[in-house]
Amino acid sequence: MTGQLFIDNQWQTGQGEPFQSVSPATKTQVWHGNAADSNDVKTALLAARAAFSAWSEMDLEQRIQVARKFATIVQENANEFANMISLEMGKPLWESRTEVAAVAGKVQLAVDSLKSRRDTVTSEMGGYRAVTRYKPHGVLGILGPFNLPAHLPNGHLIPAILAGNTIVLKPSELTPRVGEMMVGYWELAGIPAGVINLVQGGRETGIALATDCEIDGVLFTGSSRAGIALNQALAATPNKMIALEMGGNNPLVVHKSQNLEAAAYHTVLSAYITSGQRCTCARRLYLVKGSRASEFMDCLVEMIGRIRVGFPEDQPEPFIGPVVNQETGRRMLVAQEKMLAAGGRILCRMEEQQGCAALLSPGLIDVTDVASLDDEEWFGPLLQVVSVDSFDDAIVHCNQTKYGLAAGLISDNPELYAEFIRKIRAGVVNWNRQTTGASGKLPFGGCGLSGNHRPGGYFAADYCSFPMASLESEQAVLPENLATGIDL
Repeated sequence: MTGQLFIDNQWQTGQGEPFQSVSPATKTQVWHGNAADSNDVKTALLAARAAFSAWSEMDLEQRIQVARKFATIVQENANEFANMISLEMGKPLWESRTEVAAVAGKVQLAVDSLKSRRDTVTSEMGGYRAVTRYKPHGVLGILGPFNLPAHLPNGHLIPAILAGNTIVLKPSELTPRVGEMMVGYWELAGIPAGVINLVQGGRETGIALATDCEIDGVLFTGSSRAGIALNQALAATPNKMIALEMGGNNPLVVHKSQNLEAAAYHTVLSAYITSGQRCTCARRLYLVKGSRASEFMDCLVEMIGRIRVGFPEDQPEPFIGPVVNQETGRRMLVAQEKMLAAGGRILCRMEEQQGCAALLSPGLIDVTDVASLDDEEWFGPLLQVVSVDSFDDAIVHCNQTKYGLAAGLISDNPELYAEFIRKIRAGVVNWNRQTTGASGKLPFGGCGLSGNHRPGGYFAADYCSFPMASLESEQAVLPENLATGIDL
């Protein structure tokens, strides 16, 4: 079944405008169908609302069993799922396989997180029980991104349904087929009617979903621009919980690292994995003058020149595949030219490959002499280099951004890392690892324009339910001392 919505466990045609997704590699149509209009969205939300009571009251172990069945089905269909991610989004197959494994692995991580962070807590207090319980919000909308089109919406979805919420999912309009396949696996897993619903479409569908009176919360992953617009749209409805995981203009500092090849390798992983289309990708590289900085740059340039760029099905497999569409590729080339015009110096030119505007070689540009750098997240394989006079200067530069998602230090000096960790403003800070390395056993999120202090990852359980406080006694009894002013 393709090109359809999934509402109340029924596949059906959307009533909105037709749209399609196109493979950036093959330029062929992958998915086509109609977007969900406001009536479709309302129907999906009402289905989720109707399913909420039974699902939230179901024993947790029963909900877990459905999720485990989903994980098994994902594993059984791993090749098919990975192939579709690569076809629709463009990333190499090795990376899509990693994403599929993360989708299945999220179930156990979410179970562990829920039980460790949201378990009922009871204590005695003056003859009463003091109890903290956690209750689901109700109906949650999930707005997914294109860059990890299965893993990132799944990172919201599994903790949300395990907590007892019901869901309306809207995948990115650039990767609707991946979202459709994932929901199909939930159908095979036996998810009860209305617990997970799928609507397709772009901005208008997302607004209709987020602003509908039937929704109790929105879980969003995407650009800061879209996240801010969503936050503004919901400003007058504080009853709706919002979890925002947004972009980043992430810094990486390399200083006093003896293994230059290893330093270059982790820089490459930071800047160019997923063709630079991860919110944690390093966008700016800060080098302290001296301390073998020139040798490191020579090593980095040489390593970048050896990176395989190609299509997902190529053998040997590439490290960099196409960006998500032709428009994105052209926009990245325009950004490079603007940096050059402002005083940048090309070290490795980002160029179109094999006649495909979406397939770009990795770019490296020295912007040290650019008077005023735009604080912009360029979502593609382009790394900017800035030379600074001292490590303190590097930290100052790192913090001169309105974002605050990820940062990294490559250095053999633990004292420098101790200083870095104290002074840097970011939600993910790595040492001698790529900035894109995030563990599912840790929180994931940022500050500034990178998030609204609701980290996901292992901490997703925190925003999928709310704490309820209770003081309890088996029967009403009079205290030994009555309140002042009350006589019996």
